[in-house]
Amino acid sequence: MTEFLAENNACGQNLLNIVSVGNSIIAEVLRLKDYVPSIYRLESKADKQKYGEVILDFSYFKDAEAIEKKIEESRELSELDDEVRSSHLPLIQRFYLAFQSIHHYATDLQQFIDELNTGYYIQQNLETLLQDEEGKQLLCESLYLYGVILLILDFHISGDVRERLMIAYYRYATPNGDALAPVGGESNIHDVCLLLRSTGYQQPSTELSSNHHHLSTSVSKYPEAYFSRFQFDGTFIDLVIARLRCDDIYNQLAIYPHPLHRSTAFSTQAAMLYVCLYFCPQMLHTQTSQMREIIDKFFPDNWIISIYMGITVNLLDAWSDFKAANLAINQVVNPTMGIKSILQANKEQMLKTLQKSQDILHEGILNDDFVLEHANKIIILMRQANVLLRWYSLHTTKAVFIINPSAGHHHHHQVQKLLTNELNVEKQQIYQLLLNCSQMELVVKELLNDIHSSKSERFLKSRGEIIERLGELSEAFAGSRPLTKIEANSHLQQWFGQMAKQLNKLDLQKPQKSGRLIIQVMQALDEVQEYHNLHANMLVKQQLQETRDLLNRMAQLINLKEDLEIQIQMICDFSYAWQLLQRDYTAHMQEHIKRQPRAVIGIRAIFLKLASTLEVPLMRINQAKSEDLVSVSNYYSTELANFLRRVLQIVPETMFNILARIIQLLTNVIKEFPTRLEKEKLREYAQFEERFKVAQLTNSIAVFTKGILMMKRTLVGVIELDPKQLLEDGIRKELVNHLANAYNLGLIFTPEKGKSPVHVLQTKLQQLAKTIEGYRRSFEYIEDYLRVQGLRILLEESQRIINYNVEKECNSFLKIKIQEWQSAYQSPTIRIPNFPPLQGDASHSQNFIGRLAHEILRCTEPRSTIYLDLKMRWYEKRTPHHEILAASPFFALLREALAPAGLVGLERLYSHMLANELKINLDKLQKNLTQDRMWCETLANLTKELESREFPGDIAGKQPSKYYQSYCQRWLKVWPTILDWILALGQKQLLRQQIAGELSFSSKCDAKLLENTTDTLNKAFLLDLSIERKLCCEQGVGLLTELSDILLYTGNYEPLEQVFCFTKNTHNVSLFLTLFTIAHVGRLQHSVNTDCLLPRTAKDVIDCCPLIMGLLTVLHQFHKNVKMLYISYLSQYVVTLAEVQLIDSKILSSDVVTMLHFLQSFLRLARLPLSVLEQRIPNMILSEFEYLATPIK
Repeated sequence: MTEFLAENNACGQNLLNIVSVGNSIIAEVLRLKDYVPSIYRLESKADKQKYGEVILDFSYFKDAEAIEKKIEESRELSELDDEVRSSHLPLIQRFYLAFQSIHHYATDLQQFIDELNTGYYIQQNLETLLQDEEGKQLLCESLYLYGVILLILDFHISGDVRERLMIAYYRYATPNGDALAPVGGESNIHDVCLLLRSTGYQQPSTELSSNHHHLSTSVSKYPEAYFSRFQFDGTFIDLVIARLRCDDIYNQLAIYPHPLHRSTAFSTQAAMLYVCLYFCPQMLHTQTSQMREIIDKFFPDNWIISIYMGITVNLLDAWSDFKAANLAINQVVNPTMGIKSILQANKEQMLKTLQKSQDILHEGILNDDFVLEHANKIIILMRQANVLLRWYSLHTTKAVFIINPSAGHHHHHQVQKLLTNELNVEKQQIYQLLLNCSQMELVVKELLNDIHSSKSERFLKSRGEIIERLGELSEAFAGSRPLTKIEANSHLQQWFGQMAKQLNKLDLQKPQKSGRLIIQVMQALDEVQEYHNLHANMLVKQQLQETRDLLNRMAQLINLKEDLEIQIQMICDFSYAWQLLQRDYTAHMQEHIKRQPRAVIGIRAIFLKLASTLEVPLMRINQAKSEDLVSVSNYYSTELANFLRRVLQIVPETMFNILARIIQLLTNVIKEFPTRLEKEKLREYAQFEERFKVAQLTNSIAVFTKGILMMKRTLVGVIELDPKQLLEDGIRKELVNHLANAYNLGLIFTPEKGKSPVHVLQTKLQQLAKTIEGYRRSFEYIEDYLRVQGLRILLEESQRIINYNVEKECNSFLKIKIQEWQSAYQSPTIRIPNFPPLQGDASHSQNFIGRLAHEILRCTEPRSTIYLDLKMRWYEKRTPHHEILAASPFFALLREALAPAGLVGLERLYSHMLANELKINLDKLQKNLTQDRMWCETLANLTKELESREFPGDIAGKQPSKYYQSYCQRWLKVWPTILDWILALGQKQLLRQQIAGELSFSSKCDAKLLENTTDTLNKAFLLDLSIERKLCCEQGVGLLTELSDILLYTGNYEPLEQVFCFTKNTHNVSLFLTLFTIAHVGRLQHSVNTDCLLPRTAKDVIDCCPLIMGLLTVLHQFHKNVKMLYISYLSQYVVTLAEVQLIDSKILSSDVVTMLHFLQSFLRLARLPLSVLEQRIPNMILSEFEYLATPIK
């Protein structure tokens, strides 16, 4: 029969591909478990209330039409459903593809079995396949992996979540609820739903798992009912179980020859058998003798097993509902009988092995010679240590996967109590054994690798030295060498010469022949020395002894097996601890590093030992040459690298605890030296004790830095970890936690008695600025000791935190929300923490940036403040008009507290607010202007009259003011809503202008070169765009986008010129806003003292500057002609009223004067020339309106 895994063997390749896919599916499930959208868990009451009617489980199928009709008829539910679909559809599709691939795996495996049974593969059937070494391994693995997939899926993604995700896919991604069959397969959504519907199993929480009285109740017939959802060929299952029961399919007994190590030798096979037995539950229920045979062979001294990559199961719990299995395991694991001897033997071995492994690791013992001489003893010690490490790691902790939470607890509790009392072992001892094992294995592997790579050179060198020594002895006995007290002996001279010639024939490629010759020569040397009494001469004796040592080394090199490293790799399997190490030993490793920074060297050895287990999930994928190899290996490597980062994070944590004390001393205690200082005050500024304390703390940080940098570059799977980069990432992570916490706690605004909101806001910002300055000074001081660029890290991470929180806050204004895993600012290694929104927060902000933005809006609310544009200050409306906020100092303080990134973040948040408000209200406005009958008819009549040649004539008569007011009265109920909207827009635009001004000023001072460069580049681009449109390609758009981001930071932009939404141009907009302006300008009056328009009464909510800014913002969303038409209508209003008033009373009314002041302010803020008004209003009125409004006495 051809080699089973040969490329031309279709049967072997198909089965190998199936097994490879199984390992890939497991990796995909493990990867996706961390990306389940939180809303699909429906864990919180708020999520259930909000999403409960659109995120549905399989109950949806009972009344799908009614549910869909309810969602369609409700505007809120329909919008919420669209939001969920647009935000989560790509992720939902990926989850479904993973679920579908599980059903595909089962159907592909069953199809392969059917092909075997029908003779599709020539000379191959189930029986012949199970006789082939590779064939039986793959066939058993295929069934085992399917069971593991089901268990891991149910363990990590609960049934109710799976149902909701599948229903979401059914509703969102399939046309009319009919899923199309994938190419090359028969799986459809109905089959997938039947296979992966909820089992009812819920993994007990960590807090409850230690208290058996509060665990969730067990699920009936779990997991046998779950496994029976897809029926495989019964003969196939029986043959697989029989082969696993009776054979050593992985030939492990050769590696574990000692009978006490048999359960360890069969550990992988035992895990496979455990999973496969669920496909044949009758054996677990009724076959007592067979189960006892299984227990005696596979579980004679162990009852906790690892089923896949560290997911452990306790057989006492898992088999408690299976009569035969439960009886068999309880007979072996019995507190009153055999278990005591097992515990006692393991306890004794633990003490001996710990001592032996500790002794061998003493400095100077493990070297080339020691390994060559004691290779077999080292292997025996490694084997014993790993067997003990496995048993203790699994049995002294609770299982990861609790199959049956509510069963067998009394017996389990008894066993655990006995185990604790008999072993009396602490986690620290197990950790020490792990450390010793890992270091011993690492050193031995490195030495063996070095020996194997230079084996030929070592052999030739030793042979040369032996020949040289024998030649020297031959010459010495010839009398030609002046060695003292050696008599000439021609026989010995000739014999040593012949021996030298014989040894020249030694060849490493002929190990058996060379080995025999070496032994013969060593025996001959002993006989010659004894017969001729050569040991009487010390020089000859020394030469002979050195020759024997060299011959012995050559014999050791010949006897050193090539597969020794592979044997060590198999002995040192650590896959069972993939989960346990993270759960139970992280604290021990961190405490070890904290006590002794050099411990990172030992920690590195542990992770290299753990990294070697990646071979388990990758071996079959690699053999199949699957494209999944890169993604799967990258997943496991990333998980391992992240675990190492979590362990080493104790170093930055400890550093920051020390750094906090340094910050406190540098910020609050130690005074900065002035540039000039009087001699008498030198002692006062010296502060010897405080500075000594800072130096002492700094040294502690330097020690930790040195400790972590002692770790070499480490290849973890496919990821290489640089200790310097690990240190920097750790510092960044800790800094992010501290900064995020400072921002979150520092920007909580609660009313304080006797203090205005503005005072509270400024105080909070000052405190935050002081905190950030403390970090800046400390990082500037400490960065050389940390060997990192501290200030750059501080700037980058603070910017990333702010941008991430701005993005989250802006999500509330987006239909397609940016999920956390999609964020460009969130990092899988240096995560930005998320804090829950404050309860009772009126602004409903998600985080600190939202709270700050709303607090600034509250302090500058147009209803209660007046903004003076010329002074750039906000004042109280109530007399005596106290100053509330000065823009320049306030935004400078804001920049100190949040850096330019914070100002840019606020600008972006206000932009999203503006865009949202404009879209909602302009849609309503345009709908009314085009569809509402009253609006359309009234504005059409007004347009016709205003554009008539007879106007004002008889149309407006001698009372044009009443004419305009009659039209304004039509929208009397609408004006308050429109006014609030316009003022809110204007307020935000004012704030954006102040932010732009502060950014522009600070960039000119602090980054003059950047500001000048970007300004020049911006002008160059604008010139290019005005000439040709070559920048409108993909690359050009990317360049312009990048430049616009930089221009935001330099403040080189104009907020009023930004377009937020698409609109349809209509002259009705300008006419409607003209009527709105006429209706509200009368509530303002010109102040000579401030040279601006102020409200006539302090109780009035109107404010001129926000009003104009709001109107400009709305008008700028349309074509510029709409804005010019608006100015024309207002100019017409002024001219019409002025003509009548000058003819009748020879004096202009306050309405005309106020409107003219308004128009002048409007032009100034819109940055339009005065000629715009000069073209529309007679020059006499425009230049002399103040005089014309003065009464003649």
